[in-house]
Amino acid sequence: MRWLILYTRSRQVPASAVAVLAVALAAWVCNQGGGQGATDLGTTALVLTAMVAAGSVGLDGRDAVLERTAAIRWMPRRAAHVLLIGAVTGAALLAAQAMGAELAPVEVVVRDGVGLAGLAALGAVLCGAPFAWTLPTGWLAFTVLVPPMSGTAGEVASWMIFPADTAPSTGTALALLVTGTAWYGAAGPRR
Repeated sequence: MRWLILYTRSRQVPASAVAVLAVALAAWVCNQGGGQGATDLGTTALVLTAMVAAGSVGLDGRDAVLERTAAIRWMPRRAAHVLLIGAVTGAALLAAQAMGAELAPVEVVVRDGVGLAGLAALGAVLCGAPFAWTLPTGWLAFTVLVPPMSGTAGEVASWMIFPADTAPSTGTALALLVTGTAWYGAAGPRR
């Protein structure tokens, strides 16, 4: 059990958890009966992206040499870390919704949470852990700022703001989760 405490400290989990809770609290305060209800998928994507960005801070430890010499299997720990980021961010937003915030259906929150967590893991592999937030934030910016395309390409490119029953959007989120988790689990963050 001691390794879990050391792991959470080295990955800045307490600070990330506080940031995720602060974003959830802000989402709750700003969306009290706003009248938009389940149609406000853009705000949901923004809130989840902010939460995942806060969680992605801990995708790398503070001492790369120490981690390379550690005699433990990193792959399952890394994969669990990515999955926990997706689960915790989704749970925090769902808790805010249970307390009265009106944002999006549960299916959209789960889909976007896991897809963004996988995207953050890809960001850690491609850009390094300090910049893991760039891929989720960049994709959100693209989704919000670029006029939506039509057809399947639009549903894939703007997967965060489509309803949960859209198969290409759900497939994109799952592909990002699987690819990001597998690649980050096997390779770790870029040094």
